[in-house]
Amino acid sequence: MADAAVNDTRTARTARRVLIAADKFKGSLTAVEVAERVTTGLRRVVPGLDVEALPVADGGDGTVDAAVAAGFERHEVRVAGPLGDEVTAAFALRGDTAVVEMAEASGLQRLPAGVFAPLTASTYGSGELLRAALDAGARTIVFGVGGSATTDGGVGMLSALGARFLDAEGEPVAPGGGGLAQLARADLSGLDPRLASVELVLASDVDNPLTGPQGAPAVYGPQKGASPDDVATLDAALAHYAKVLEEAIGPRAAQYAASPGAGAAGGIGYGALILGARFRPGIAVMLDVLGFARALERASLVITGEGSLDEQTLHGKAPAGVAAAARAAGKEVIAVCGRLALPPEALGRAGIRRAYPLTEEEPDVAKSIAQAGPILERVAERIARDFLG
Repeated sequence: MADAAVNDTRTARTARRVLIAADKFKGSLTAVEVAERVTTGLRRVVPGLDVEALPVADGGDGTVDAAVAAGFERHEVRVAGPLGDEVTAAFALRGDTAVVEMAEASGLQRLPAGVFAPLTASTYGSGELLRAALDAGARTIVFGVGGSATTDGGVGMLSALGARFLDAEGEPVAPGGGGLAQLARADLSGLDPRLASVELVLASDVDNPLTGPQGAPAVYGPQKGASPDDVATLDAALAHYAKVLEEAIGPRAAQYAASPGAGAAGGIGYGALILGARFRPGIAVMLDVLGFARALERASLVITGEGSLDEQTLHGKAPAGVAAAARAAGKEVIAVCGRLALPPEALGRAGIRRAYPLTEEEPDVAKSIAQAGPILERVAERIARDFLG
């Protein structure tokens, strides 16, 4: 009888199905590695536990990797980096749906260590990535934006797709947001005609307008090395850019500049809106693309997370999106993170039952980052004992 009781307990424990839908721990673990480490820790306590991994992203860096982990095919192409040097960047494709991540071509990680170029960094390579997706047969493109090195309003991207931006002498303006101060005329007649028949979805976790106190230069420019003078220069240049575009395509240029998402990734959101993109919160788009709803139906417990659970998490980041969807489906949600800066009541409002930061296991932040994998496995063991026992 005792043996039967033990077996019944083991069966009950292993009958549960855990869905791991976590974002990366930036600087230490990719979303795929987070899922692998959590799985290892859970199964150390509950051997044979049924675990499904669905790495997620909110449109920023790691979005292509999340799509590939969900079954998309990775395509690599050579494109221009933010400083004009050639880099190898990737997009993901499944059927006629592509996931393009601007950070692959124009992200901060494409800059040399310690180097910033707030006035001159260009999104030209992001436009080349979009063109490569079109060449591969994409009819729907999810354009994830975030983690950019650029503040050029998407002018580089539009140039790569066939638009022309000229100074008073009829010459192309210099790359980057700073060059837009010399913009005299915009000609969009040469844009790739395939764009007119493609569904372009702008996936971002920010809803800033293009310019002003909440605009791209003011809010995000300093993260890209912009001084206060640089911020003022970029804000004026982007406002001028929008005015010139208004002369070229009419009042919708001004409407787009004030729209949510226009300021995403240094204003590349604005360029995407000019192309006819539809703005949606990045995590909502990615959950749809990755098939999260079907995976959620199969789960009895959901584990989400990211490097830092803080106020930003509550405003469109991946864990908040996962938790909201899981709560709507009546599923319990646990979070793992490197650092926790939210009180229990805020977690509860977000739909997260409990969060497990790595710093509870290793208070030394430097060690916690350096040893994130093994520590996360120990955290997962605790989750298994607390919720799967």
